[in-house]
Amino acid sequence: MLGFIKNLISNNYINEDVINNFDREKQLQIATCALMIEVATSDDDFSKVEKSFISKTMKQEFQLDDNLVTELIELSTQRIDKSVSLYEFTDVINKTYSREEKFIILKNLWRLVFADEKLDKYEEYFIRIISNNLHLDHSDMIAAKMDVKKEKSN
Repeated sequence: MLGFIKNLISNNYINEDVINNFDREKQLQIATCALMIEVATSDDDFSKVEKSFISKTMKQEFQLDDNLVTELIELSTQRIDKSVSLYEFTDVINKTYSREEKFIILKNLWRLVFADEKLDKYEEYFIRIISNNLHLDHSDMIAAKMDVKKEKSN
């Protein structure tokens, strides 16, 4: 699988059928990573702190090594370039994850936003859209934000 993904990336070739034929776990990894990248880049400042946070979170959430995380980020970035909306990523998550698991993703998105100590209106806007697409209530979005702020203050 590792070599297959490398070939896709190095050749700048991504076929929709190939992406859709990834197993469900790989699709979830791509979708989750893509949402994180979308939020991180929404303010036009994809900082080293944000990149590091995404790498660390992907390693922890999916038990991936450094090489696989690097490839996942590259693959997700290319997938974002070909996507029409956030819906295609949230749809993959909605089909598999429970409400609690989606809430964890939302908290990780807030952790990402606060990783660089700056809350940008565009980042907050993207989280609001993602939260709605994940069929979470506005109160869930606020609760996740408050939980993460509380973590940061401890």
